[in-house]
Amino acid sequence: MSIFTFIILLACTGIPAFFLTITYPLNHQWALFWSNYIATRCARLVFAILRLLRGFRFLGERRSKERLPEQFLVVSNHQSLLDIVVYLCYFSDRKVRFVAKDNLNSVPMVGKMLRSQGHCMIPRRGKPVDAMRALSRFGGQVAADRSVVPVIFPEGTRSKDGRLGTFYSAGFRRLEQTVNLPVAVCALDGGWKLSKLTQIMSGLKRGAYRVKVLKVFDAPATKEQEKTILAEAYRLIQQQLDEWRALPADSLEV
Repeated sequence: MSIFTFIILLACTGIPAFFLTITYPLNHQWALFWSNYIATRCARLVFAILRLLRGFRFLGERRSKERLPEQFLVVSNHQSLLDIVVYLCYFSDRKVRFVAKDNLNSVPMVGKMLRSQGHCMIPRRGKPVDAMRALSRFGGQVAADRSVVPVIFPEGTRSKDGRLGTFYSAGFRRLEQTVNLPVAVCALDGGWKLSKLTQIMSGLKRGAYRVKVLKVFDAPATKEQEKTILAEAYRLIQQQLDEWRALPADSLEV
């Protein structure tokens, strides 16, 4: 079943990934088309296949999204590369753009998709000033296109064991000061079990990826308000993780 699942997933994503690879250096519009195709249709198809073949559930809480404004900045914890797929599915009616490390450029399909769509690629080995400049440029693009929903992971790296890491404020503050948007705090859980290749298939079997909007803050007007929002975001996410993990192992409620 594991090998069969892998083959099906490869077949569903391989063709769009091939065309993205071919068109990326030749034509930006075609590369963008295939990137959008992967981000929308393929993302939903991946979860549908995993549910059918492995019993793996995507549990995106819908009611909490009803209070979202037209445009907002998402602050979330970070557990795996699949977090990107999760948010693309959860906010499928929005143009979601991520703040990500530029080492994802080397990941097949993912790097070209992120670059062609205009996500913010932070230099992993660059100086802090380089990261701030990249965030400012990205923020300017978001401010100019009110259909974009930016997503930032203040931990800065993926949690390999599911524990919530330290939230760093510099990136969030620079981006928020540029976009001046309400802040939607979101929690997700389940990705840390899929962080290693050797764990993927066992973690997928009857597993779940949960995501939920916890609270929406008005756009902060001061540095102190920015710090307060980030501290409250950490508390809310940790509280939600504790609640989810206290549920019975076979529970599929968000």
